[in-house]
Amino acid sequence: MSVKAVVWDVDDTLFDYTTADRAGMRAHLAAERLLDGYESADHALAHWRRITDAQWARFSAGEVTFEEQRRDRVRVFLGRPELSDGEADDWFRRYLGHYEAAWALFPDVLPALDALAASHRHAVLSNSSLHVQEHKLRTLGLLDRFEAVLCAAELGVSKPEARAFLAVCEALRLRPHEVAYVGDHPEIDGRGAAEAGLLSVWIDRGGVCTAEAGAPTRRHRIASLAELPAIVAADTRFGAPSTFG
Repeated sequence: MSVKAVVWDVDDTLFDYTTADRAGMRAHLAAERLLDGYESADHALAHWRRITDAQWARFSAGEVTFEEQRRDRVRVFLGRPELSDGEADDWFRRYLGHYEAAWALFPDVLPALDALAASHRHAVLSNSSLHVQEHKLRTLGLLDRFEAVLCAAELGVSKPEARAFLAVCEALRLRPHEVAYVGDHPEIDGRGAAEAGLLSVWIDRGGVCTAEAGAPTRRHRIASLAELPAIVAADTRFGAPSTFG
């Protein structure tokens, strides 16, 4: 069974979100004169990341909209629940200016896409919004490489739900076993894609995570996208040892 398409996560898979978020928020907090309230810039950034993760989980669970999670991140971070939607939006918009100035691809992205350009179709599945990710991919010069971009805010379902992965397969008119999914999160991306029947590839650049015992053999763990072309060409999911740890 050959893989005909590769579907990609965006943040921390193609795009170095963590670095851009930290650099952008550090510059934003300095401009807003908010760093004095923390022991260090690192403490402020860690606080922002915890709040981001918590509010993003609410969005992924369908408890709030994409815009609401952004506003709530600002209100919780500033400790100002009384902020109006407009005030929260303005604060976040100022942050976005610093954040976007730090955008960059990982260095292994373009070589991997080039290596697979002629042999495989490409699409995106992200737990963000279409407006945000299309703007990001266009700015980074990648948008034209993907024939479909699907996002949770418009789909109404988020990874790791199987319906999210099956939606992108349907958009490509391919069966799940004909599609590989590449993402940076071992559960949201790795396990979710595998349980939906896709060839699952977890990009673990930091090498800090460990695979659980009994991980499905349909998952592969790689440290660099340079390893991806060989995996999707071989497609040795069934009956082969897992490389997911």
